[in-house]
Amino acid sequence: MHRPYNFSAGPAAIPEEVLRQAAAEMLDWHGSGMGVMEMSHRGREFISIYEQAEADLRELLAVPPQFKILFMQGGGLAENAIVPLNLSRGGALDFVVTGGWSQKSQQEARKYASVRIAASGEASGFTTLPDPATWQLDPQAAYVHACTNETIHGVEFQRLPDLKALGSDAPLVIDFSSHVASRPVDWSRVGLAFAGAQKNLGPAGLTLVVVREDLLGHALPACPSAFDYKTVADNQSMYNTPPTYAIYIAGLVFQWLKRQTDGALAGIAAMEARNIAKAKLLYGFIDGSQLYVNKVAPDCRSRMNVPFFLRDESRNDAFLAGAKARGLLQLKGHKSVGGMRASIYNALPLAGVQALVDYMREFEQHHA
Repeated sequence: MHRPYNFSAGPAAIPEEVLRQAAAEMLDWHGSGMGVMEMSHRGREFISIYEQAEADLRELLAVPPQFKILFMQGGGLAENAIVPLNLSRGGALDFVVTGGWSQKSQQEARKYASVRIAASGEASGFTTLPDPATWQLDPQAAYVHACTNETIHGVEFQRLPDLKALGSDAPLVIDFSSHVASRPVDWSRVGLAFAGAQKNLGPAGLTLVVVREDLLGHALPACPSAFDYKTVADNQSMYNTPPTYAIYIAGLVFQWLKRQTDGALAGIAAMEARNIAKAKLLYGFIDGSQLYVNKVAPDCRSRMNVPFFLRDESRNDAFLAGAKARGLLQLKGHKSVGGMRASIYNALPLAGVQALVDYMREFEQHHA
């Protein structure tokens, strides 16, 4: 008997293998006599957990040596302030607004720097992504910010923009919270990437920052010491007490990811192949349906977050109640857009998407 399938956008499903291992190690980690959440963050036991997690993540995401990996707190929302505090240098910033999260990002950054909207998908209701060729970039911008997967509106960059080809020398900052570890990253196009862990990496409380070394050391005087990337990097993420248990669980997720295979593929490549198959199955059914609709342009649909609507919205409550009875959980759409949303992150198996499609088909036949 499988557990219910959890389609939450975050905090989200964690692989069952990981949960079982954490449960087995709860009272005594590897004979230490302590659970992980009881350990000193400076003790050799936790340091070994931290070092393994960092090494596994570097390997999984193929992070080049000139990038620092930081394990921080505050989530993606805090990074909307922490990034400009570290990278703006008092200059102007360019933002590409593609949905609810990049809207929040540019609003927060205005407290610390001068912000320009270089491009926006608002005119389409955030159902398309503005072509990078149309972006109006400031040659003096300290950085360009993009949310590469919008959790609420369900749009995703299928490839990262090449700012150099667009005539900009600014570093690209990406919020990849909701599709981190679901596909490879072209680090040659990135200056800094950040992600709240609670969607694809583990529990809430941990924030991942991957930052190029040349961007360190430029924090504004007002930046809190615990949020100065150089201070965090110099102290191996131990300047203050990090979210130790969340790092431990994320480390178990990294090990689980390394074990995944799909034919000849392994790790992130295997996960990407699975994610493509899951998304193809769900979007294919929605597009062929008379009851359900997804409004996002096909060339920028998210593989991770699939918003959809019932054409007869008076049936929304019945749909959600029936889904819950079938063990299909947390399908209600974000309050700002309504409808439904299926978040099909790495930990959600293909069988879960198949179960959702089977239910959606039966519901449609019953209510035709």
